[in-house]
Amino acid sequence: MGEGTASGPVTLKVILIGNSGVGKSSFMNRYVNHRFTNMYRATIGTDFLSKTVNIDGDTVTLQMWDTAGTERFQSLGTPLYRGAHCCMLVFDVTSKATFSALEVWRKEFLVQAEPQDPSDFPFVVLGNKSDLSNREVSGRKALQYCEEIRADYFEGSAKEDVGVEKAFLRVAKSGLRQYKKHTLENTGHFQITCKQPTETRDTCEC
Repeated sequence: MGEGTASGPVTLKVILIGNSGVGKSSFMNRYVNHRFTNMYRATIGTDFLSKTVNIDGDTVTLQMWDTAGTERFQSLGTPLYRGAHCCMLVFDVTSKATFSALEVWRKEFLVQAEPQDPSDFPFVVLGNKSDLSNREVSGRKALQYCEEIRADYFEGSAKEDVGVEKAFLRVAKSGLRQYKKHTLENTGHFQITCKQPTETRDTCEC
């Protein structure tokens, strides 16, 4: 615990990906602003929201990026995905097509984000719209996929505010673990950006 707190608050970059219309924005909005809007607005490009949480004594700011599910914006993925600490793959439990697309999104993410250890990068899979009865993807099927890719599975409803907090808490924990593993061990470019401000402040006696 001590190592993470010394460097001050940690900002974790979280990317939400999945087909258009699965409810990425709704889920994020529900978590951050505690409200749900039915007004469907396709995200043009990207949006991000922040929320600060406390994880085992570490103050963590989740910077959640919501990407457009439409393919014509996919070129934005490259710079956006870089430096992510966790990725949430979102699908709609009432749509088989959105579930099938997850693997394409996941592979695309790994290519664009270039994580240091792709086999160990944390993914959290989220089945949204669990309040609807016309379900096409069973929880068992989703869990099976998550076992294959070693991801955590959550399902919930942004509309009914079910499972939202829990899913993001796991994202924060997984992201923090990733951050500590790669930031505190390596003297990579992350370390410079994260640590410089505190070091300069400590040594400068002006």
